[in-house]
Amino acid sequence: MVALAKEERLSTWGSTASSIASFFGGYQVCHNVCLGIITLLSLIGITLTGMPLGFLQQFAIPFWILAVVLLLISVFLYVRKKCISRNLLFLNTGILIMGIPFSSLQGYTAYFWIVGGSITTISIFLFIQEKLKRKKTIIST
Repeated sequence: MVALAKEERLSTWGSTASSIASFFGGYQVCHNVCLGIITLLSLIGITLTGMPLGFLQQFAIPFWILAVVLLLISVFLYVRKKCISRNLLFLNTGILIMGIPFSSLQGYTAYFWIVGGSITTISIFLFIQEKLKRKKTIIST
């Protein structure tokens, strides 16, 4: 039982790392994070010009590749042990598709956002549905 809990924690951390890496993999997402940081800092009186996380742009492709590798490891663990949430895998897959950083594919960015966004939205819907179902089961018992 303890070993299973350790594996679950390890797989959760791997999935979280995959999600974070894919998050920083896409230019649009990184750009929005920078704008959010600039906005938050301006609320406390610090003014910035430029992009504070702009240096991460040169690492977009390695971050994205790392995220794909971590996602593949998570899928492998899901297939072998079923110790990872299927909805979390869908969410990570959608985020990875939305954040494809290759410049040769930039003409297809809208399609990647539509497909990835759809997968992400479906995974969030399934997650909420699962939580409501569990809550209803707990209340009825």
